[in-house]
Amino acid sequence: MNGKLVQYARRGAAAVLRSLLPASCALCGASGGEMLCAGCAAQFFGGDAAVVRCRRCANPLPGAAAGIDPLCGACRVHPPAFDITLTATDYALPIDQLVLQLKFGHRLALASLFARLLRDAVLKQPGFVLPALLCPVPLGPRRLAERGYNQSLEIARPLARSLGVALHPRLVSRVRETVAQSSVAPEQRGQNIAGAFAIPDAALVRGRHVGVVDDVMTSGRTLNELAATLKRHGAARVSNLVFARTPPH
Repeated sequence: MNGKLVQYARRGAAAVLRSLLPASCALCGASGGEMLCAGCAAQFFGGDAAVVRCRRCANPLPGAAAGIDPLCGACRVHPPAFDITLTATDYALPIDQLVLQLKFGHRLALASLFARLLRDAVLKQPGFVLPALLCPVPLGPRRLAERGYNQSLEIARPLARSLGVALHPRLVSRVRETVAQSSVAPEQRGQNIAGAFAIPDAALVRGRHVGVVDDVMTSGRTLNELAATLKRHGAARVSNLVFARTPPH
């Protein structure tokens, strides 16, 4: 009985707090009870099902027919180490500003919104089998100390809970500090990230389907290096669960 009373009290307090501090839409600022209003949800996340994407890297494939199992030319010629990439949206205005606010502006509440939208995209993917475990793309110790948090882990926590998948925050460690990929020329990004990851306990990944969570996928070099490391340690399958995908230019 005491437990139920505590639960009711918490719900009541949360309702009072929502009435005193109404939420605003993260994109348009409209007041309401959600971080994303219905209009913005429909405008920026409602039509992605019509976009045909490469199964491996999630780049859009203009002109491709729905219902096929598509691959882009790059993934056909040079297959990446990961097996599939699922994304909630493109990294473009105004979504990119939300990502930057989470990544550099300490708006950690956005992580739960990203996780919810990514969960919806994952569950809508036909035939997709959920991973046995999730891990975030790790930050190096220096960058983690500077930022104070890993935005990929902040997304992975609520995503793992909502999918019912075990989260292993330290499944992969970053053993070499690297320059931010965004500041490196595209042709040098593979070399920049090479050898950056290690698997402290290979028994956790051997023969298993691992889901890797990240906020943004641009060139895919970081995720490819991480997937290759997981595969070398025996992972059977690696799926990228990425909130936003940078469209090709």
